[in-house]
Amino acid sequence: MPDVHLSRPVSTMIFSPVPAQRRLQLRISERRLLLMTGDTLAIVIAVFAALRIWAQVANEAFTLEFIIPQTAWFFGLTILWFLLASANDFYELVVAANRLESLQKLIGITLQMLVVYLIVFFVSERDALPRLFIIYYGIISFLLIAVWRLLNPALIGWASTPRRVLIIGMDWAAETIIETLKIEASSSYQVVGIIGDEEKIGQVVKEIPIVGSGKDLLNIVIRNGITELVLSSTRELPGDIFQAVMDAYERGVAITPMPILYERVTERVPVEHVGNNWAVVLPIGGISVLNPYPILKRLGDVILASCGLLVLAMMLPVLAVAIYIDSPGSIFYTQERVGLNGRLFRIIKFRTMIPNAEKITGAIFATKNDARVTRIGRFMRKTRLDEAPQLINILRGEMSLIGPRPERPEHVRRLQEKIPFYRTRHTIRPGVTGWAQVRYKYGETDDDARIKLQYDLYYIRHRSLLLDLNIMIRTVGKVLKMGGQ
Repeated sequence: MPDVHLSRPVSTMIFSPVPAQRRLQLRISERRLLLMTGDTLAIVIAVFAALRIWAQVANEAFTLEFIIPQTAWFFGLTILWFLLASANDFYELVVAANRLESLQKLIGITLQMLVVYLIVFFVSERDALPRLFIIYYGIISFLLIAVWRLLNPALIGWASTPRRVLIIGMDWAAETIIETLKIEASSSYQVVGIIGDEEKIGQVVKEIPIVGSGKDLLNIVIRNGITELVLSSTRELPGDIFQAVMDAYERGVAITPMPILYERVTERVPVEHVGNNWAVVLPIGGISVLNPYPILKRLGDVILASCGLLVLAMMLPVLAVAIYIDSPGSIFYTQERVGLNGRLFRIIKFRTMIPNAEKITGAIFATKNDARVTRIGRFMRKTRLDEAPQLINILRGEMSLIGPRPERPEHVRRLQEKIPFYRTRHTIRPGVTGWAQVRYKYGETDDDARIKLQYDLYYIRHRSLLLDLNIMIRTVGKVLKMGGQ
């Protein structure tokens, strides 16, 4: 764990100026909700306008008798929008703050929506769906949402002021959250200063000044219009700082532990900064027999795996011949992995490497442009087709469609010693794809494994059918882009 580096003292204490007129400072969830509200209104207006054009082209009266039978479009297209928008990070604040990136994302989402509609159109019965309605809707919704996003600062100027933050503590966690807010949420958070040791007042950490100690905290909060206090550590909070934090809380200032804010901003759990605070790592509510999620998830696994195996059976002869011609040897490859509750099982994959690839190297992470990978194997890895036989593991109950990727016992033993809470990823079934796979690159190092664990723990804490669907959509996108390795 690196030490915190302090720069030389600054001669004059520098504070960020308080806005002349104090504006409402929204939380991340509130800012996202505001964006979603504007998008929803735009979608509803677009559907209404598209129906109006449809009626005019069809020479029908645009009355309630015409609109009411079409109300499913309002709900269906809104749901489809939010699924695609979420899967494309359209509600990430770092994206929302960048007009060009927002426009690029919007174009992609609109095109994906049209593709989904075309697929449904061609598999539906003749004349079951209108032909041009989706074109009307796509153009109108694109224009409305583009205007909403491009004029976003003007439209929500009353709520666009960044939250003014004071960091409590000078440790490694303080450095991490300062860097994270600067990179991921600079338009939403402004770090005013740090509360630390009295003898270090005037020094800076990551370009942020140490502006006072515990006895100065309340005055700094009032004078600088602080909205939120971020606690870098809750294990050793001195008495004077605790009392000042409580005084600030009573004045309406939000108190947020660093791991919680980090998770909200990055959608990852900072395993190296949670200490013994297990509540930040895992849900502590237990398993409820009334929760339908586990049953629905398993039912979905079985249905999708069965359908997938039928498709795979039709493709198998061609794949088998291609694999064998490129590199004579077995078609399938099995390998021991660690699954639910640490139980070992053998994962099934199409062979993508030369026979006996690990005879010399032993158990190591695969790397980019790995020389051991065959030509057909490289294609199968990029399209993730090599993972298809794991549908058998799903039917056996050893895996799920979505969850943390199962790792080899040799790697697990090493990573458990190096990375805090690594064992927690074994509390649910491993998956063919997962939150870490769609949000992070292919892991080649132990540090990559640590970051992927952060994503895995986020999934474990927040798993739901909507998050699973989000991951599936992202996975399809990666497959189409040949984003595997």
